[in-house]
Amino acid sequence: MTGPDRAGNELPIGRRVAQLRARRGMSQQVFADRIRKSKSWVDKVERGVRTLDRLSVIETVAGALGVAPTVLLAGKAQRAPAADTGGAVEGIRTALARYDLPGSGSDGQSPSVQELDHQAGYAWTAYRNGHLPQVLRMLPDLLSDSRHTCHPQVGHASAAEVLVRVYRLAAQVLVKLGEADLAWLAADRAMSAAGGDPRQAGLAAVSLAQALRALRRGRLAMTAALTAVHHLDLARSGNGPADEPALTGTLLIEAALAAAACGDAVAVGDLIERTARLAAVHDERHHRDHDGVGFGPTIVELARTLTAMRLGDHREAVTVHRRATGGDAWHLLPAEHRAAHLIDITRAHLDLGDPCAAGRALVTADTIAPAEIRLRPAARTALTAVLRANSPAADVTRLAATVGLTRQP
Repeated sequence: MTGPDRAGNELPIGRRVAQLRARRGMSQQVFADRIRKSKSWVDKVERGVRTLDRLSVIETVAGALGVAPTVLLAGKAQRAPAADTGGAVEGIRTALARYDLPGSGSDGQSPSVQELDHQAGYAWTAYRNGHLPQVLRMLPDLLSDSRHTCHPQVGHASAAEVLVRVYRLAAQVLVKLGEADLAWLAADRAMSAAGGDPRQAGLAAVSLAQALRALRRGRLAMTAALTAVHHLDLARSGNGPADEPALTGTLLIEAALAAAACGDAVAVGDLIERTARLAAVHDERHHRDHDGVGFGPTIVELARTLTAMRLGDHREAVTVHRRATGGDAWHLLPAEHRAAHLIDITRAHLDLGDPCAAGRALVTADTIAPAEIRLRPAARTALTAVLRANSPAADVTRLAATVGLTRQP
């Protein structure tokens, strides 16, 4: 029978070929003659000894069987259909569009600041693990509830800190979804909530710089990041609280990425080297990403990869990428960070004329954090470019079918 086997797993493509061939009353020899292959080749495919890994061959086989290629690829293509983010974004937009005074909607049932801080932490954890749909479900209520919380401080988290956490998360998610204007609004709210606290303003500036880069305002993004670094330096030299190097390093990376977007190679070089010196004395094994702020030598190398790519040096970008992703520290990074980087690096592979490597990067990203591929416009754009190449691999075609893309002529 067709469909899932007894263990609930989809049939391998070879067994699906064998079943369709038998249903059409074709022997292996007749089928082999039709696709101009040997009987031995057909037998190996059907037994799983040989893999069907090229789209051109799959199309030939499907044509001889009288089915669409997606029928042969249906096992993984139906695994997790792409989600529609329009409604979720509209919910966030509605929450951000409210201008009632904080506390005016409180009916005694609103969560406390401490409860909101816990919820925000949970949402950030989901974000780092690449669970975008879960974050999208949480954000509208988080945004509304956090605005209606006016207690100055409960436990370890102040109301301002919770507002910064929630608005920053909204901004970074919206950047991923291609909603740059809305992301800028959320990041601006985070900056306002930070007030005069250098650390909270620095955290908000990370998201602000990302939103400004998405708006193609590289100079403004660089200024925002470096201004925040300056205020952190003043806090360390004065009576203000000392800041951990991770935040300063993250801001310097944002400034370097913004400089690269402006084509300012000199500024990129200076900023990356400054960041690398800071990372050299920072043991990334003892620092875990907290609310989107992770830092260490590996993250600096990933930033070096992206700045090289955006300055047009794709060969250098791929070289550094392979070095940075080849060590154990790469696997310690949050799933969201790894998948996002793999999506970004596809541009370098494609510009070097290596669509196979670009396809492998996207397929790997999908295994790490599927929502990064399924929901992000940037991922769909990259996947479309790979599909335009000749004979994309079967796993790339499955992924394209999953997100609703078809091979481009």
